[in-house]
Amino acid sequence: MRVIVQRVQASRVEIDGAVSGEIGQGLMVLLGITAEDTKEHCDFLVDKLVHLRIFTDEQEKMNLSLKDIGGEMLIVSQFTLYGDCKKGRRPSFVAAARPETAIPLYEYFIEAAKQQGIKKVATGQFGADMQVYIQNDGPVTLMLDTDEIMRRGVK
Repeated sequence: MRVIVQRVQASRVEIDGAVSGEIGQGLMVLLGITAEDTKEHCDFLVDKLVHLRIFTDEQEKMNLSLKDIGGEMLIVSQFTLYGDCKKGRRPSFVAAARPETAIPLYEYFIEAAKQQGIKKVATGQFGADMQVYIQNDGPVTLMLDTDEIMRRGVK
């Protein structure tokens, strides 16, 4: 499982001109899922995200988490995070999970985030053509990959 997470002042997703989900200050999460991912990966990554200290405190140091600031989270499925551009000029997406595997994990990920007591959890729509608007704060953008983090046993 792989995420691109951005600290945002605001973010929203539109589908066919209508807002599907929007948040104020918080985290914009682009979520990529592979066929090998499990609910354990979701739980690990959600816990990591809500406790990741990337918001600034009164001394302007990244010392506060999403929970600490009472922030919000927008989660958007993003199979292209597993795009392989090593050969040719067209990315291959064979590493991305098929919808029958990805949709239940995407939905589980959303519910796991809600169970963390996040003020607001908003979403896009799996498989839809979405317009994503991101007001990145900082900018702060990080990539987290469970293959790398969980393999090392890092929390």
